[in-house]
Amino acid sequence: MIKVTVWNEFLHEKLHDEVKKIYPDGIHRTLAKGLAADDIEVATATLEEPEHGLTEERLANTDVLIWWGHMGHDKVDDEIVERVQLRVWNGMGLIVLHSGHFSKIFKKLMGTGCDLKWREAGEKERMWVVNPAHPIAAGLPEYITLDQEEMYGEHFDIPAPDELIFVSWFEGGEVFRSGCTFSRGQGKIFYFRPGHETYPTYYNPQVLQVIQNGIRWAGPSGAAAPVRGNHQPLEPIGNKE
Repeated sequence: MIKVTVWNEFLHEKLHDEVKKIYPDGIHRTLAKGLAADDIEVATATLEEPEHGLTEERLANTDVLIWWGHMGHDKVDDEIVERVQLRVWNGMGLIVLHSGHFSKIFKKLMGTGCDLKWREAGEKERMWVVNPAHPIAAGLPEYITLDQEEMYGEHFDIPAPDELIFVSWFEGGEVFRSGCTFSRGQGKIFYFRPGHETYPTYYNPQVLQVIQNGIRWAGPSGAAAPVRGNHQPLEPIGNKE
């Protein structure tokens, strides 16, 4: 069983009626319901909970953390960001969704500004699978079409991804690297672009399938933990004069 925590600011849904109509229980609960499976157990956490819901205990019991943020990036405590970073280094998977590209944790792990072009015009997005052999693309068609989404366009200020899985085309003409993977320490990171709060993207079965695939890809590998620090010799070391 892969233990997942879906983290969401849960601010837009409280402040904006347009978003509340689409996600009345919050993006986090919509995702939790859509992602749960026989092998995936989902919990949720939000910004305004104590320690943002990301206590030491919660993170210790999280195999994959999903992150959605937008208007409250600066409200996330730096100590919690460092706590999450340490867990990623030690093997926790991280899936960053949509505007989470500007979150403190993603920028810290990328080491770049993570900026991009954007436009909110409710335009069509066609997201092409450019790496169909990758596990995150399992069971998907050649492309996914979203009738309305926010545009993100290149240049996306991130390091060169370890793997590129999706490239989006938008009705206005721009393209974007919409599915990128990275490794940091023992942890796997998947950035997945779709999910603006004013569109019902997280009800789309293909979008949910991508995120489920990402959970299974980013989950614990079972690999042995690395050994570091001062180390005693395995073989006798002869005196050298």
